Amino acid sequence: MDSLSLLDARRIALAAQGFGERRPPRPRHEDLKRVIERLRLIQIDSVNVLARSHYLPFFSRLGPYRSEMLDELAYRDQFIFEQWAHVACYVPTADYPLLHHRMADGNRWWRTPDEDRLRYFDSILDQVRERGPVVTGELDDAGSKQGWWNWSHAKVALEYHFAHGRLAVKERRNFARVYDLAERVFHPSVLAAPGYPKADAQRQMLRNALRALGVATANDLRDYYRMKAADVKPRLQELLDAGEARPVRVEGWKEAAYLDPSVEEAPDVRASALLSPFDNLVWDRARNERLFDFFYRIEIYTPAPKRVYGYYVLPFLNENAIAARVDLKANRQLSALQVHAAHLEPGAPASRTAAALAKELKAMARWLGLERVIIGGRGDLDGKLIRAFPE
Repeated sequence: MDSLSLLDARRIALAAQGFGERRPPRPRHEDLKRVIERLRLIQIDSVNVLARSHYLPFFSRLGPYRSEMLDELAYRDQFIFEQWAHVACYVPTADYPLLHHRMADGNRWWRTPDEDRLRYFDSILDQVRERGPVVTGELDDAGSKQGWWNWSHAKVALEYHFAHGRLAVKERRNFARVYDLAERVFHPSVLAAPGYPKADAQRQMLRNALRALGVATANDLRDYYRMKAADVKPRLQELLDAGEARPVRVEGWKEAAYLDPSVEEAPDVRASALLSPFDNLVWDRARNERLFDFFYRIEIYTPAPKRVYGYYVLPFLNENAIAARVDLKANRQLSALQVHAAHLEPGAPASRTAAALAKELKAMARWLGLERVIIGGRGDLDGKLIRAFPE
C-alpha cells in the first residue's frame, strides 16, 4: 500500500481510534480498558459544562456507561495513573517505565528553581511525607496565587514534585488532586520496574502513537506524546528500517505519511459520535484540517461577542466526516441537555446529519442522567434537529 485516498486514510484513522465497532449493550471495566490500551493516553481537563472531558472519549466509543468506572480504574485498581504525557493525561500504569526518563527530567518543567525555591519545594515534600495525602489547600502557604493558572506557591511545589514522579495523585476530591508520596500510592512493583532507556522509550512512544493514529505524519506522531522534533527523526527512521512503520502517500497531504504496518487495507468503518474537544481523534488541530478538512478552535477562552460557534462546542462525527458542531451544556437544574447551537459543516447532508445527531444527543442525555434535550435556536442545523425529535 504505497498510496492512500483521503477517505481510506480517514477510515484507517477512525478504526485505529476505536470508532465504528459495535457498542456493547452494557459497557464494563474491560471495555474501558480496551479503549485505554488502544489510545494509551486520555487527556484530563477540568471544564465541566457538559461532563469533564476525560469521560467523553469512552462515551464516544462505547455509548452510555457508568462514569465511575473510570475513577475506579484510576484510583482503586491503578490500571491507569495521572502524569504529563500529551498534556495532563491518564496513562496505563503498565507504561510507567515509558515515562520514567521524562519524570527524571521533570517532564520539561518550565524553569529551573533557584536554591531558595528548591528549599521551599523540599519543605512542601516534607509536609506531605508527615501528613499523608493532601490537597493544596491543606498545606502552608496555600493562599497566595501566581502565574497563568493562578497557582499558589504550595501548588507549584506539589506540581514540581508530581512532574518529577516523587508525588503521585492518590485520588480526586471534587476534582482537586490529592497528592501523596509515589511509594505510598503505587504498588512497589510499579516503582521497582526499570525505566526504559531514553531512545527505547522514544521508539515505543512512536509505536504507540502510530498504532493509535493508524496513519500519520511525523508531526502527528511527535504531537501525540509532545516529543521533540529532533528526537522523532532518528527514532522514526529506526522504525522504518525495522519494518515497524511503512511510508505512504496520502491524497492531498503535503508531508510524508507513515502507516501502521498491521494495517493491510482500509477497514469498513461507518462512525458516528459526539467528540470531546480534547478527544485523541481531534486534539491535533492541524491534523483535523488535513484528515477531515475541519478547522476547529475551542472558544472557551474567547470573549463571548467574538465566539463563532459557542462556548463548549463538540464536533459531531457522522458518515466518517465531521458533519456538524454543537454547543452543549448539561443543565442539572432543568434536568436537560441544552443544545445552544447546532451548525452543519459544508457538504454534510442536513437531514441525515440531524437524524444521527438527535440519536447521539438522546444517548448522551441518558448517560448524563438528564430527562430531556432542549434545542436552543441558533445555527443552520437547528431547525432540522428540532424536527428530528418526536413531539
